[in-house]
Amino acid sequence: MDGGLNPIRYPVEAPPAEGAAVELAEGVLWMRLPLPMALDHVNVYALREDDGWTVIDTGFASRRSREIWGRIMAGPLEGRPVTRVIATHHHPDHIGLAGWMQSEFGAELWTTRTAWLFARMLMLDEQDRPAQETLAFWRSAGMDAEIYAQRAAERPFNFADIVAPMPLGFRRIRQGDSVTMGGRVWDVHIGNGHAPEHATFWCRDAPLVIAGDQIIASISPNLGVYATEPEADPVAEWLEACTRLSALAREDHLVLPGHKLPFTGLPVRMRQLIDNHHGALARLLDHLDRPRSAADCFAPLFKREIRAGEYGLALVESVAHLNHLLQTGQAVRERGADGAWLWRRKEG
Repeated sequence: MDGGLNPIRYPVEAPPAEGAAVELAEGVLWMRLPLPMALDHVNVYALREDDGWTVIDTGFASRRSREIWGRIMAGPLEGRPVTRVIATHHHPDHIGLAGWMQSEFGAELWTTRTAWLFARMLMLDEQDRPAQETLAFWRSAGMDAEIYAQRAAERPFNFADIVAPMPLGFRRIRQGDSVTMGGRVWDVHIGNGHAPEHATFWCRDAPLVIAGDQIIASISPNLGVYATEPEADPVAEWLEACTRLSALAREDHLVLPGHKLPFTGLPVRMRQLIDNHHGALARLLDHLDRPRSAADCFAPLFKREIRAGEYGLALVESVAHLNHLLQTGQAVRERGADGAWLWRRKEG
């Protein structure tokens, strides 16, 4: 079934304990920070430099995360300074404490321009109630009326709640760059779909890939559309990025992901990540035999019950797949009486 490719394997079967580290390669440490959600952790990494450490991703800005980082710095990092922090992308579990590391420890922030601009912009977008554009987007997606009423009346998620203030200034990384980290040279390859201009790092000197959320072994990252860009097509961006990155994948690569366990078997996983969305799109197209809202499309996309805590992510991913069918000419839409877009398969 895998065309002779090796299956996915996990060389390290258990994650590091809180405040501890696992050395995955010489001078490459793996740690974990907790997250208060179903996906209850984020992986962070540290690479030993002559004058300190380069840290990859940071976790949320919270008292608990800072306390854990204090233990990591005193323990696995041996009291040596964090001189550079690299954010793979702008999501708060990855960039949340970058500003703290800049301000408290003088670390230099390296990331993509889009990641930095998104993070800085979202820091300023603090709201007590959802914006009118967000409410309109939820109605367009056919959000459940009870959930809509509850969310419209409560303080929404604010980026600034879990991301430390970010000082001015960063070092840009982009497609085709090479970065020296931990005494090794890493080539930068940019992903998209889950987050715009998501940086991944492919080592020239060892079979190592720092993948962030672009490549994870046992889950497919969320591809979502939001009120900030309601006509976006992250599915097309995801498929393009996965196809391009697949050409780099080798059997011996040890992938260091943003969540779950490090793994080998990257060629298989890249094919799975592509096939997963092609399969979801095919099921969704079959489901559009009559007009349906985005909220009516969870079953074919996810093949399981969506609980209240997952509803928001499921809704934005449903819109993403419907937008892709619209923009590739496979579906059409029209406004329903309640303001929701109703989507159906394009005939002929």
